[in-house]
Amino acid sequence: MYQSPPSPGTRRPLPQEVAVAITCNGTTQAVMMATPQDLADFAHGFALSEGLIRYLGDVEEFELVEHPKGIEARFWLAPAQAKALGARRRIMAGPVGCGLCGIDSLDEAMREVPAVKDEALRLSGEEIASAPEALRAFQPLHDASRGVHAAGFLQPGAGVTLAREDVGRHNALDKLTGALLLAGTAPSGGAVVITSRVSIDLVQKVALAGSPMLIAVSTPTQAAVDAAEGAGLTLIARVRGGGFEVFSHRYRVG
Repeated sequence: MYQSPPSPGTRRPLPQEVAVAITCNGTTQAVMMATPQDLADFAHGFALSEGLIRYLGDVEEFELVEHPKGIEARFWLAPAQAKALGARRRIMAGPVGCGLCGIDSLDEAMREVPAVKDEALRLSGEEIASAPEALRAFQPLHDASRGVHAAGFLQPGAGVTLAREDVGRHNALDKLTGALLLAGTAPSGGAVVITSRVSIDLVQKVALAGSPMLIAVSTPTQAAVDAAEGAGLTLIARVRGGGFEVFSHRYRVG
């Protein structure tokens, strides 16, 4: 049955997005649409996952600069990293929903990632099954708008300890990666939990960040499973109703 939309006085707030230009030493590397919270986290996570930086020491200075039509996330890199930049770059625009738009080489879209380090991370079936519900406590933007994704960091015995939200699932993951980087928290000590399906680029981002496990509420693509298998990453998906499916490297579940 058709239902009319709620009256303006009762309508939920809509998710926000803003143009974010990521620049390195004065050169624009990408312009992405993102939810305007936690943009320093977003910029650092994006820079790490796209190879603009390798670790926090590559960044000499960072600032967010507001412009009339958006926000510039401005990096000044150490000379050695500034010289190396350019091995992988993007065309200058990326819509919010896409994690591979603009890559100017098919090899980069299907890039191999370093194998994740196995630091004896183990999560029980109960911890994994309850991860999406635990993440819900960290989703105020979703509660208000019902229109954003989240990515959280699940640590053994501690539950979800950190999370970030964004209208784009890739952006939420980049925000989480950046938050971990800036906090000095090793991603190898926990699992990433996401509220979306799993595509290959999300697996690549998690592996490059260094987390050995990715937990998702929805379905992975075959390319994502293949990439997880090759990277040594435990991929768990379809987590709902107290159950889940393990698609690769199940020895970390127990």
